[in-house]
Amino acid sequence: TSPVTEEEWQAYYHFRWQVLREPWTQPEGSEKDELENNAIHRMIVNHENHVIATGRIHFPNDHSVQIRYMAVSPEHERRGLGSLILSSLERTAINNKKQSIFLNARENAVAFYEKHGYKLDKPSHLLYGEIQHYLMTKKL
Repeated sequence: TSPVTEEEWQAYYHFRWQVLREPWTQPEGSEKDELENNAIHRMIVNHENHVIATGRIHFPNDHSVQIRYMAVSPEHERRGLGSLILSSLERTAINNKKQSIFLNARENAVAFYEKHGYKLDKPSHLLYGEIQHYLMTKKL
């Protein structure tokens, strides 16, 4: 699903911050960028309506899309939630007639993306001086 209400958006961004930024003592708000309003967002909520997985896709050019902010709560990892989010974002890219996807995967997520058909291109950046990222691509 995608966040719709103000409450859902707040929960969505808070979850992204908790999983992707808080462990590195980054301030709340650092989980957002200038492309939020031009992106398509996905989230999975549990039976208590708590966000447990997120992902986002945006359209930097006519041919490709970029996936960002993929996150699964640590207690729900390895249950297929990341695969569900990724599959939904890939379908969005296909439905928008895009030819390829790129993303910057954290080192501990490279194997996950390779399992889903992404190719490791090269090291991209080091986030917060310690989290190595790798540029990965997939042809659609």
